[in-house]
Amino acid sequence: MPTFIIEGPQGLRSEARTKMMGEIASALEEAYHIPDVRIFLREHAPANVAQDGRIEAEPVRPVCFVEAPRLPGLDARRSLIEKLNDAVARAFAGIANTDDILILCNEYPLELAGAGGRLQSENLDVVAALKDAAE
Repeated sequence: MPTFIIEGPQGLRSEARTKMMGEIASALEEAYHIPDVRIFLREHAPANVAQDGRIEAEPVRPVCFVEAPRLPGLDARRSLIEKLNDAVARAFAGIANTDDILILCNEYPLELAGAGGRLQSENLDVVAALKDAAE
């Protein structure tokens, strides 16, 4: 159930996209120990992106969102952000400003997340996976 959303410029090569998605999935699986990792890529034409109110003023700076349960420790979060940033930076090298990738973590307690019609706090596999992530 961990989800990663990327808002970035158009022009990502197919091979770079495939490699990036695999690296992101691996990083999320390693951090959360939860299957069903979802990744969404939204590509934008530079003419449709304003930075500081200016259109096409500089290469687009990707913005990413982690939508997932709260990780139990700061070190786990730090490691995840580093891996996600590296994967996005490699994929978008040469077509985006990869020096300033913004990754926002929206973390949810399991009682505020549902999948398959039930709260994840009642899903023993997910509860156990997050316990494993803490160790």
